[in-house]
Amino acid sequence: MLETTAGLEHVRKLLRDNTVPRLEGELAEIPQLREIHEEIQIIRETLFSFSAGDFSPVIKIRGIIPGCLKALQSHLQHLIWQVRLVEKGDFTQEVHFMGEFSTAFNNMVRYLHKTLEELRQKEETLTALTDTLRSEVSSRNTVVEALQESEARLKYLASHDPLTGTFNRLSFIEMAAAALKNAVKNKVRCCMAIMDIDYFKQFNDTYGHISGDEALRHIVRVLSGGLRKGDFLGRYGGEEFTIFFYNSDEDAGMAIAERLRSALASSPVLLENQSVQVTASFGVARAEGDPGEKEYVQKLINNADIALYGAKRKGRNNVVLFTPQLERDSSLNLKTKSELSAV
Repeated sequence: MLETTAGLEHVRKLLRDNTVPRLEGELAEIPQLREIHEEIQIIRETLFSFSAGDFSPVIKIRGIIPGCLKALQSHLQHLIWQVRLVEKGDFTQEVHFMGEFSTAFNNMVRYLHKTLEELRQKEETLTALTDTLRSEVSSRNTVVEALQESEARLKYLASHDPLTGTFNRLSFIEMAAAALKNAVKNKVRCCMAIMDIDYFKQFNDTYGHISGDEALRHIVRVLSGGLRKGDFLGRYGGEEFTIFFYNSDEDAGMAIAERLRSALASSPVLLENQSVQVTASFGVARAEGDPGEKEYVQKLINNADIALYGAKRKGRNNVVLFTPQLERDSSLNLKTKSELSAV
C-alpha cells in the first residue's frame, strides 16, 4: 500500500513539477513504474520542445498520448511548409485539419491575396503616373543640378584658395575659432602654426612665377599629407600658410611642425627640367586664454608669426615656439623683422 501511494505521488510529480523527480529506492525496482517514468519524461521533453517552437524531436514511444503528439507534430510541420509556400507567393494553400485555426489561416491567406492584388493594381496606376511625371522631373532635375553645382562651386571658391585648393584666410580663421571652442568643451589643448617658404622671392626670380605656383601647390600636397585627423591647413597669404593642430600641447605641436619641416626639406619641387629643394620656417604658438575673446584666433596667429620670425632670425629652415620673452625681443627688432619679410 505504501509503495502504491509513493508510486502515485511520483507520477503526480512527473506530471506537475518543473523538474523531473528521481526514481530511486524501492520504486526503482517496480518495472511498470520505471516504464511510466521513462515515457512521461519523453512526453515532457517533447512538450518542452514544442513549446519552444522546435517540432523536430523524434517520438519513439507508443500509446494514445505519443500518438496525439505525433499527429500534432505532423500537422505543425505541414503547416510550416504551407506557410513557407505562402511566403513565396503561393496563395492557393488551405488548411483543413486544425479546426478553428484552419478557418483563420485560410481567411488570412485569402485576405493577403486580395490585398496584394489591390496593391498591384494601385502600383500599376502609380507607375503610369510616375512615367508621366518622370520626363518633367528629369528636365527639372537637370536645371536643379546645374544650380546646385554652381552654388557648390561658388561656396568652394568663397572658402578656398583658388591656386592651392586649401582654405583661404577667412575660412581658416572661422574653422579655427570653431575648433577652439570645441577644444575647450572637450578639455583638449591646441596649437597654431604659421609657415613661410624660405627665400621664395628668389625662387620666383630664378625659376619664374609659373614655377612658383607649382611650388606652392607642391608644398600644400606635402603639408596635407603630414597632417593628422582634426588638423587643417590654410593659405594665409603669399607664401605663408597657417596650420591648426587639434589636441596638441606645445611638445606635440613642435613635433608635428618639425615633421612637416623635414618632409618639405626632403621633397624637392619637380619642375620641367629639374628638381629644386625648398625649405620653410615654422612658428608655433600654444592656444591659451579665452577662445571667446574678440579676434582671439588672429592674436594666436600673431603669436605664431612672432615665433616664425624667430625661426628666420635663427637662419631659417627650423621651428621655433612662441614665448613671452620672444615677444619682447621681437618688439625690439622691428627693423630686422621688416628686412626678413622682404626676402
